[in-house]
This record gives sequence, C-alpha cells and structure tokens, in this order.
Amino acid sequence: MESYPISIEWPSAATVAAWPPVEQCRRNVFERLGLVPGTKIAVGVDRLDYTKGILERLHAVERLLEMHTDWIGRFVFVQIAAPSRSSIEEYRLFDERIRDVSERINQRFGRAEYYPVHLLTKHHGHESLNELYRATDVCLVTSLHDGMNLVCKEFVASRDDERGVLILSRFAGAAREMSEALIVNPYHVEECAGALQRALTMPEASSANAWRACE
Repeated sequence: MESYPISIEWPSAATVAAWPPVEQCRRNVFERLGLVPGTKIAVGVDRLDYTKGILERLHAVERLLEMHTDWIGRFVFVQIAAPSRSSIEEYRLFDERIRDVSERINQRFGRAEYYPVHLLTKHHGHESLNELYRATDVCLVTSLHDGMNLVCKEFVASRDDERGVLILSRFAGAAREMSEALIVNPYHVEECAGALQRALTMPEASSANAWRACE
C-alpha cells in the first residue's frame, strides 16, 4: 500500500503576481457587502452539507457576539454555502435551518445597514473565492467529519501577504499537517467562539508566524 497525499496546486510566482493587491480585494469585498472601514471579516466556504459544521459555526458566531458585544457593528461572518443535493428532503430542511439561524442572529445583533451574518447560498468561481480569501481576517474550516478539506490550503495559498488566521477542525484531515492553525472541536461552541475572539485580536506578527508554519 502506498500513500498519495492530497493537496492543491500551489500558485506559481506568475499567478501570484497577476492577483489584485490585498487592499484592492478588501475594497471590493467591503463595497459589495456594504461594510464600513475597520470591519473584521471571517469567512466559511463549504457545500451546503450538515457534515461541514455550518450550523455549529453560526452558533459560535452568535456566542462571540453575546460574550463580546464590542464586536457588534465591527464584525461580519460571510458563509459561502454552495447548494448541494437540493433534491433530497434532508438537505432542503438543513438549508431552511441555516437560513433561520442566520436570520435570528441578524435580528438579534443587526443594526441599521449592519448584518453580522452574510449567507451566500450560491456557487462562487475560483477568482471570486480567491478575492474573498485575500480580503478576510479569519477563515473557518470547522467540519464535523471530513477528509483532507482543501479550503484551508486554498486560503493559505491565497495569502502572499502572510496575514489572516485559520481556525481548523480537529476532525479535518488537514489538521494533522497544519498544526499551527487554531485547532478546535467544532461541537464545542464556547471553544470555537473563544478561537474566533483570539483570531480577531491576534497581533499581525503572530498571525504571520502561524501562516508560515501552515504553508
């Protein structure tokens, strides 16, 4: 038996040089989402599947805003949830539940022209995702059960500026390789909320060191 590690194609120097600057990506995302300057962004990118921990992730965001009310108006969570198996009743019900929880959080903590949760249930192309990865402060990969999960590697590969913090489920295969990420138990809401708080307040030097270790 032989081992064949799964990963991504690391971007070449020419590919990276062609990317828009990080600050341009942030301006584009801020304008598209209607965010005010200084807002912190966390992102999750998944198929709309209950194994990806999307619901638990939303509970962690809600808990963060309960414990640290100073983030209200200054933090948003963007969940990309590509439609998956929508013909199956269980998945349709899961979709409804995700929408209901997102709406509840927005009603609890939203203000005029401010919504803490942006749920985008549609497919996004590589360029659009790369722009979002480059614009975000935190990437959450909090699967309940997963294989390698390449989203975390795509996030790290996108950050040639050596910034951004990765929160990674201990149940994703990539956690064995990327131990410098903030490793969490996705079932533990308090732990995930605490990791979010730590990620959002981490000094840039510390996030850069963790980023290098995750490469």
